[in-house]
Amino acid sequence: MQSRTTIVLLASILGLSATACDKKTDASADSMAAMASKKTADSAMAAMPAMPPALTDANIVYILDQASAADSARGTMAGMKGTSSDVKGFGKMMAGEHHALRQQGQALATKLGVTPMAPANDMSVTDAQTETDKLNAEAKGKGWDKAYIDYEVTYHKAVLETATKALGVAQNQELKDLITKAAPIIQKHLDRAMEIQSRMAM
Repeated sequence: MQSRTTIVLLASILGLSATACDKKTDASADSMAAMASKKTADSAMAAMPAMPPALTDANIVYILDQASAADSARGTMAGMKGTSSDVKGFGKMMAGEHHALRQQGQALATKLGVTPMAPANDMSVTDAQTETDKLNAEAKGKGWDKAYIDYEVTYHKAVLETATKALGVAQNQELKDLITKAAPIIQKHLDRAMEIQSRMAM
């Protein structure tokens, strides 16, 4: 089994060819921005656990639980380290709604008698901690806000993809129903994160 996510997020990288000296600096800046964006995407994808074909319901419960736990924790951090009202508000929503999703998943697992179990070689907890450590180390300010929102956009795309795959292999109907119920909430989070991200680019 793979130790990390197999989700592939296509990023389009625009290359600007410059012949004048004053344009070379712009092209270099664009290249650096593209590299930073790819690094953020790679980091978010790494934080999602792998989705092997033989995934069990116990694995799915674990994966979704860890995803919500990590996003809730980052949301709490955004409430403290975020500087813009958009980022702080988004963080509050993440902390509250992902905590609620996690409680629903845990309640269902208890009802079904399913003990969450990590897929073989899963590194999601370690990877989530790595991202948390990076955000903790980053100085508070606009740079932190951007790093957090950029990560959240990529992460929620990965979560939606993971949820779709989990829906296809889940055996229990109640677990399928929970995933179906959670999907619009994750989509709402993604839409809001992308909206904030677009404002930052202005």
